[in-house]
Amino acid sequence: MKLLIIRHGDPDYTIDSLTETGWTEARLLSARLSRLDVKSFYCSPLGRARDTAAPTLAAMHREAEILPWLREFAPKVQKPDGHGYVAWDWLPQDWTARDYFYDKDRWMEAPEFQTAGVPDEYRWVTGELDALLARHGYVRDGSLYRAARPNEDTLVFFCHFGLECVLLSRLLNISPMPLWHGTCAAPTAVTTLVTEERRPGFASFRMGSFGDISHLYAAGREPSFSARFCETYSRMDQRHD
Repeated sequence: MKLLIIRHGDPDYTIDSLTETGWTEARLLSARLSRLDVKSFYCSPLGRARDTAAPTLAAMHREAEILPWLREFAPKVQKPDGHGYVAWDWLPQDWTARDYFYDKDRWMEAPEFQTAGVPDEYRWVTGELDALLARHGYVRDGSLYRAARPNEDTLVFFCHFGLECVLLSRLLNISPMPLWHGTCAAPTAVTTLVTEERRPGFASFRMGSFGDISHLYAAGREPSFSARFCETYSRMDQRHD
């Protein structure tokens, strides 16, 4: 089975939709996706994800199942720097100082996460992911998936960067913290994972590509800066916090 996890296009957060650039990105993404044989589409309920999906669904005469747990992962966390509340945006000097943040089983021990209900939100999202995969024939069993009905279907998810890292942490059995802070999926970036069933009955997921934006480059477009921070501190035209 193949999973395509897609971040929404360049966002206009004030109206929970896309900028003009974001709509162009969504149309270019559609030209790429509409050539695929897709079993099922799933989408966040938030407008920027639904609008990103719209050109693809229209071109293919398909509908997406709207899933509440695909919304952005956004428990409100009071962090040491005193500002910024999303769980997945810490200053590097704060989160890297705690070794347990790198541990797939211990990262939720942070007092800030405990207070904000992050463990419950994480378990809800990953539990729903596992339930969906079970519907498609792959049942979570420890750190692997039992291939109850092995298949080569393609599932497409339209969602958000923070949420994408939560899904990847579950599928790859790693802490989301290095993913949240050490990777960046540009708007309409496509991340692909494929099952590997090297012995009968059990499968694991391998990530074949992360944040692929070849559909933008093919059209001569640079990716949007959204989700990144300043390359050097002196770049006052780029986002610092």
